[in-house]
Amino acid sequence: MRIILAPMEGLVDAPIRETLTRVGGIDRCVTEFIRITHGMLPPRVFYKYAPELHNQSMTEAGTPVAVQLLGSDPQQMAVHGVKAVELGAIQVDINFGCPAKTVNRHKGGCVLMREPELMYGIVAAVRQGVPKNVPVTAKMRLGYDDRSMGLACAQALEAAGAEEIVIHARSKVDGYKPPAYWEEVARVREGVNTHVIANGEIWTVADYWRCREVTGCDDVMIGRGLIARPDLARQIRASQRQEVAPDLAWPEVVILIADYAVALQTRLEDRFVTGRIKQWLNYLRGGYAEAEALWPLARKLRDVAPMLACLQQPVRRIRAA
Repeated sequence: MRIILAPMEGLVDAPIRETLTRVGGIDRCVTEFIRITHGMLPPRVFYKYAPELHNQSMTEAGTPVAVQLLGSDPQQMAVHGVKAVELGAIQVDINFGCPAKTVNRHKGGCVLMREPELMYGIVAAVRQGVPKNVPVTAKMRLGYDDRSMGLACAQALEAAGAEEIVIHARSKVDGYKPPAYWEEVARVREGVNTHVIANGEIWTVADYWRCREVTGCDDVMIGRGLIARPDLARQIRASQRQEVAPDLAWPEVVILIADYAVALQTRLEDRFVTGRIKQWLNYLRGGYAEAEALWPLARKLRDVAPMLACLQQPVRRIRAA
């Protein structure tokens, strides 16, 4: 009954993985995708997306992190999978789910679901190249143009040797609009023997249990729901024990955001730091009335210092305690 933090390009970076795994309840993370084209990427690119490689592929909280690759050339994907393992990766994940137009236009991500045979070739090449003790996994959607290709693509991934398949319960065309088609994930799961992990529209503890009931999946991957409620995985863990965990109070969330901002300043220019914080605050508006109240002021701030001052003011007393 694992809970996996989903990769989200431009948001779920190493600092936020560190932040959320410190809150607790998350069993595994997956990096933002590393785009593979032609030519061997230098180690610094792998370390940029997965600095956890310096820590035995784990966050400081001890949560394992998989390295995700995105590309369409089987041999290039294979040699980069091997390189990731040489640098310390303990799992290689392959992205067949990204719906971004720029990615799909360059034959990456979800557009590959139009070609199950190419998906097979990519995974087979990576599986053949990567040591057998390192899992090769994949993330996909239910299809590109519609939801009709999910089973065929999952069967191709299974035949190629993927140990696990995460299925985002929508097609590319569906984007991120509700609902998530969990019943379609169940249909695909029933058609393969490979372990299937459900993903999509898990915002609450109740959503988690409904997703598991409908899909039949023991494991789930959560992205936006964990950004909106940083303690969601911890809440789910408590519910599995038939307990109720105390909610993460807003002042505690503000501390997380402030620490996240400090970590970001070591990696990004200030203008990008404020952008990431605003992005997180925007998600938090759905779970916290305080975030909604803060939003009109925060969205106008452009510099890190005023942003941190805005965030830290309510928590000085808590830090002192």
